[in-house]
Parts: sequence; C-alpha cells; structure tokens
Amino acid sequence: MIEFQGYTVALDDPLVIAALAGAGAVLLILILLVLAIRAAGRSARMAAPLAQQLATLGGHVQQLGYGQEQLRGGLQMVSDTQANAQAQVIQTVESRLASVQQQMNDRLAENAMKSARALSEMQERMRETLHGSSKQTTTSLTQLQERLATIDKAQENITRLSGDVLSLQDILSNKQTRGAFGEIQLHDIVSKALPADSYALQATLSNGKRVDCLIHLPNPPGPIAIDAKFPLEAYEALRRAGTEREAAEAAKALRVAIRKHISDIAERYLIEGETADGALMFLPSEAVYAELHANFPELVREGFAKRVWIVSPTTCMATLNTMRAILKDARMREQAGAIRGTLKLLHRDVELVVERVGKLNTHFAQARKDVEDINTAAERAGKRATRLDNFDFEELAPDAPGNIVPLGKHEQGS
Repeated sequence: MIEFQGYTVALDDPLVIAALAGAGAVLLILILLVLAIRAAGRSARMAAPLAQQLATLGGHVQQLGYGQEQLRGGLQMVSDTQANAQAQVIQTVESRLASVQQQMNDRLAENAMKSARALSEMQERMRETLHGSSKQTTTSLTQLQERLATIDKAQENITRLSGDVLSLQDILSNKQTRGAFGEIQLHDIVSKALPADSYALQATLSNGKRVDCLIHLPNPPGPIAIDAKFPLEAYEALRRAGTEREAAEAAKALRVAIRKHISDIAERYLIEGETADGALMFLPSEAVYAELHANFPELVREGFAKRVWIVSPTTCMATLNTMRAILKDARMREQAGAIRGTLKLLHRDVELVVERVGKLNTHFAQARKDVEDINTAAERAGKRATRLDNFDFEELAPDAPGNIVPLGKHEQGS
C-alpha cells in the first residue's frame, strides 16, 4: 500500500501496475531522447531522420500523456470506489458492532435477570430450609421433651418397682408373709382354672386341720387337698453356697425341709373316706421346682411314695385344667337323668306337633276341595250368564208369551 496526497494505492492493483509500466516507458523514452539529442550534436547527418523519429516519438509521448490522464482518472475512480467501499465497510462494521453490542447488552441483561432470579430462588430455598430446620429442631425438641417425660415416668416406674422388689423381699424374708404369698398365688391360679363352687379355701377337715385349698372332686377320687409350701431359706442358702461344704449343708437343709413338708401333708390331709388318696404340694417358685427335679429326684420319688405330688404354678395350672374336665364330666353324669327326662318330653312334643300337622294337612285338603268346588260352580254360573247375555229379547213378540221359554226350566234342561 502507498499513500500519495491522501490517496491510498495498492501495488497489486492492475491499473497501478499499468500506470507504473507507462511511467517507466516514458522515463525510458526521455532517456532515449536525451541520448538522441546528444547524438544529434555528434552527427548532423542523422538530424532529419532523428527529427522524424522525434516527431513520431512526440506523438507517442502525447499518446502516453493521454494514457496517463486516463490512468489518473481510473486511479481517481478506483480511489473513490475504494473510499465508498471503505465507508460501506465501516458502516457495516459499525452496524454489526452496534448489533453485537445490543445482543451483548441483551444477554447481559438476561444473565442479570437470571442471576437475580436464581439468587431470589436460592434465598427462598435457604429461607425454606432454615424454616424447615427450625421446624425440625422444634419437633426434635418436642420429641426430646416427650422422651424425657417418658424416661421420667420409666424412672418413676423403676423406683416403684424397686420399692415393690424390696417389699417382696420383705415379704419373702418372713415365714408367715411368705406363706400368705404362696396362698394368694395358689388362690389366683385356682380361681382362674376352676368354677367358684368347685373348691374351698382354708377348708377345715374332720381332724381339725385346715388346708389351703380343697378341690371338690367326685368319688373317685374324692376331694383333693392342695397346700402351699415355700422352702426359700434352704434354696437361697444353696444358691449362695461358695464351697462344697456350704453346698452340701444347704442341700441337706433343703432335703430336710422338703421331707418335712411332704410328711406334714401326708399326715394332715390324707383322710380315708373323706379326701382323695393323694394331695398336692404347691411350690410358688418355678426355680425351686426345677431345682428339685434337676438335683433332688429322690425327694420327688419320696413324694410319689407318700402320694404327695409336688407342683409348680405351671404344672398346677395343667393339673387344675384336668380336674376341671373331671368336674365337667361328673356334672354331665349328674344331669344325665334330667337330660333324658327332657328328651322324653321333647319327643312327646314332637309327636304332638306331627299329629297336629297331620290334622292341619287334612283341613288344608278339605279346604282345597271346597275351593275347587267353588271354582267349578263359578265357571258353570259364568257359562250360563254368557248364554243369557247372547239372547235377543227385542225379537220376541210382546203378545206371544207362550213362545218364551221359562228361565228356570231352561236352566234345569241345560
């Protein structure tokens, strides 16, 4: 690119190349002219041909001047065209820049709106999250307070239970209260297993002895006595034994206590002709019962030999359920006569019902026959009424009564 007096000329333009070529040719011609003039001074003989050549050369120079003027006009046109194109390019670029700037402004505004919207949504979510967290915290605190209240109640129950355990220990530490505890437990089991009229508590026998519970079973086997015993001291001593000697002494004490209870029950509550030939010794502790059957089977066999059966709360309930079945069977046998009498009366009532049903069937048959006769008479009367309705009374002469057939005779003839 070459700037010349405010114009910009591109060297790769064909017109510029042509102009440069013309200028070079003019310069060459001028050089040749100078050389020719110098040569004219040397040789005058060659002046005429040289003048003629110069005239020709002047014509060519004039043509080159015209060409140069045309070249200048073309260059001016090219410059104007390039200026216009540059102005259009600048205008187009400016318009595109304005459009791009407008698009950028729109996008910036849209991004700003999106950012503001996202920020608002984020603030709303944070507010909801904070509200939810506050609500959850409040709920958790409420649940914590409820659980603390439940724990307080459980603590109160534990305290009360501890007091009950201490009271139970106080009860079990005394023989009289321990006996009352066994009697209460026996009464609770018996009352749940048997009807109220099938047993008696603290019943007095003919020998003056009082039994804790007497089951009124029919003969055989007869009333069965149940007495509650609780050898707790010997059992606890056996549990607390730390040496073999202490364990042997505690086992000996437990054997003595159990044998004494078995002997007392056999002597006091087995009365021939009044009670059954066996009695029950109720142990209100499953642990003592399991200890006897696991480590002292000879005591259980001695009880069998003396017809005293040792029972725990569980086995006592099973035994009482068996007694309940026996009582039910006995009461069924007692009521068998009344049941047979009631069945005879029921059979007589059924016979009377059958007889009355037969009579009622006879009445129904007679009524059915009467209804059929009534239907037959009604049909006959309907047919006669139809015949009467078909008579043409207007055709009969009023002065010829002899031609009229009497209705009564006609009915008899029909």
